[in-house]
Amino acid sequence: MKFVTKYGPWALIAGASDGLGAAFAAGLADRGLNVVLLARRQAVLDQVAAEINSRAQVETRTLAVDLAEPAAAAAVAAATGDLEIGFLAYCAGADPNFKPFLATPIEAAEAMVQRNCVVPMQLCRHFAPAMVDRGRGGIVIFGSGAGLAGGPNMVAYGASKAFDMVFAEALWAELHDKGVDVLGLILGKTNTPALRQLEHSRGQIGSPDDMPPGAAAVDDVIAEAFENLTNGPTWMVGEDMRAALQMMASLTRNQLVELMKQASAAAMGPAG
Repeated sequence: MKFVTKYGPWALIAGASDGLGAAFAAGLADRGLNVVLLARRQAVLDQVAAEINSRAQVETRTLAVDLAEPAAAAAVAAATGDLEIGFLAYCAGADPNFKPFLATPIEAAEAMVQRNCVVPMQLCRHFAPAMVDRGRGGIVIFGSGAGLAGGPNMVAYGASKAFDMVFAEALWAELHDKGVDVLGLILGKTNTPALRQLEHSRGQIGSPDDMPPGAAAVDDVIAEAFENLTNGPTWMVGEDMRAALQMMASLTRNQLVELMKQASAAAMGPAG
């Protein structure tokens, strides 16, 4: 089935202002889908839309909504009520802080859960019924290796990404035989603006424009995502992540958490 026929005519991409979300939106547009670009910052969304319009003959719509707000999903539903959304990609939810749980306001953790767990669940519940009725569609939820085991400095983030992984797997179990592809993408360290800013603030790279050591390129991650849309429920992105998963299978949960502690300490860098 042609890509547009299977997943079109419109795609909604949450977290589309930069990094993985913007790249995934561009990839969907290159494949012929009209795109709704969803994120907080209107000006940046407008720039992404202009770039897509310069390279693809598709329609774009921008939607500036803070996904950490309680009414975010309702606002998105209202703003897209006139569109046939055949593809939902949830790329939002990075953690810019990387700090101990007790050193972070509880409101920050609550916002993380709202943005990473509650809103994607609400959006899937809103858009998936029409996909099932049509017998076609796609849902991609971007996860993280941080959700594979608990570790310090990412307590709420790691827990929210564990939710995303299991949620995508369970949704796949219910929907994949109804014509709706569901995929949970589990990413390792990726060269995104959020990661570069964090590592620069900790003195691990010299400039926010430098590539963090060991980080995967966004284009490589996106290419692998498109190659595996039908290979749900879960896809580990990159050889390093797949090798890590195999290694983790031989460890106890206690050993896994100790490993995450070591990785967290290494990631803290000079500012830690």
